[in-house]
Amino acid sequence: MGLPAGRNTLLRRVRALPDPQIGAVALLGVDDFALRRGRVYGTVLIDLDSHRPVDLLPDREAATFAGWLGEHPGAQVICRDRAGAYADGARTGAPDAVQVADRFHLWSNLAGYVETTVARHRSYLAEPPTTCEAADEPRADLDGAVAAARDAHFEQRAFVRHARERYAAVQELKAAGVGIKPIAARLGLARGTVRKYYRATSVDDVLAKARDGHGSILRPWEPYLTERVNAGITNGSQLFQEIHDQGYPGSRAVVLAFLRPLRAGGSTAAPAARPAPKVRTVTRWILTHPEHLDEQETLALKTILTRCQDLQKTVGHVTAFAQMLTGRHGDRLNGWIAAVDADDLPELHRFTRGLLRDHDAVLNGLTLPHSSGQVEGAVNRIKMIKRQMYGRANFDLLRKRVLLAT
Repeated sequence: MGLPAGRNTLLRRVRALPDPQIGAVALLGVDDFALRRGRVYGTVLIDLDSHRPVDLLPDREAATFAGWLGEHPGAQVICRDRAGAYADGARTGAPDAVQVADRFHLWSNLAGYVETTVARHRSYLAEPPTTCEAADEPRADLDGAVAAARDAHFEQRAFVRHARERYAAVQELKAAGVGIKPIAARLGLARGTVRKYYRATSVDDVLAKARDGHGSILRPWEPYLTERVNAGITNGSQLFQEIHDQGYPGSRAVVLAFLRPLRAGGSTAAPAARPAPKVRTVTRWILTHPEHLDEQETLALKTILTRCQDLQKTVGHVTAFAQMLTGRHGDRLNGWIAAVDADDLPELHRFTRGLLRDHDAVLNGLTLPHSSGQVEGAVNRIKMIKRQMYGRANFDLLRKRVLLAT
């Protein structure tokens, strides 16, 4: 641009600019954003009346937030997510303010527990095998063999071994009375990672998403291999070459590992059943308004629910919560919690326990019109600014750019 000043001079000038004046913020929105994803987080504060960011904090600790509220009195309503640090900070720094749990975060929290519920009942997702009355010879359980092949390949992956080791380490420290934050420091893990292992009832809960969301590289060719085994073709080299010619990019060893239990089951087997929908897919069906599902999805979900009463009850509770959420019927909250607790749904029980711990804020979120939608938009703008600076900006420069750009 032909400027006589160097870049360091320009940066010093930007840093020297005065901060905008912060007046009394009656309606305050608060949320975290990643400075280094998974490791370092900051806090953004939004004036929900003027739709402007008022400040950025270098962490998301309760003491920092409480200190800011003490220095800037006047907050009457604080919209936040379900993070305990912001709740504690608000109680300390602005004890008279009304706390509002954001409805989007409430729905997201419920979605996580619904997915865990579906994962626990994954055996009900697949269609039961059909029997062929015309078959004279006994047929092998090919579906079981396919599942065994998938499980064996999944267990061989390095991240599964690491997950089991981490789970054991976290649970050992938990049993010794160590909290999440000290465990994270001791093991060198992010608090979110530790929290996941800390709260899981088993390591399978942690691995559920990976097991269903990241299939084997061989998955698209499994039906073809199944058909070929049914036809009596069990030569591994021949089958590998056939799918290699079709575009399979993996190794011969993966194919042989998949075929091993199929060979053991015999060459005469029932035709391969239609693959079961993924846990994430069924979860999406449950969380989607019925009017927004197509005919095939509606029928598939209905079929699954007829096989599993627990999932049928879960859908009923999700529907009731959605109606309470969208209609802002906070007066139904206690009745909804009681109805959930009356059913044997341990994942949803964990959700209701969290609602009770944050009862007042949740009740306000389901009753009052305030939300943190503006805060989420501000977080997205911060991400854009970070990308513009190629991740090389210090917190002070990022703060200046966010506050002075509005």
